[in-house]
Amino acid sequence: MTANIPKDPVILLSFLNTKLRDCYPSLDELCDDLEQDAAALKEKIAATGYAYDSDKNQFV
Repeated sequence: MTANIPKDPVILLSFLNTKLRDCYPSLDELCDDLEQDAAALKEKIAATGYAYDSDKNQFV
């Protein structure tokens, strides 16, 4: 069963950055744990003008 994550892209952005900061060393590990597709999340967040920066481990 997949995790219940926010649908709104702006709220999703905040949710993901908080999880990345507090719980996960990479987007891939977050996606594995929450059973999400990294490419799909990146696409949703791109609609807000942000992109994942692996060096910072956050969407910037």
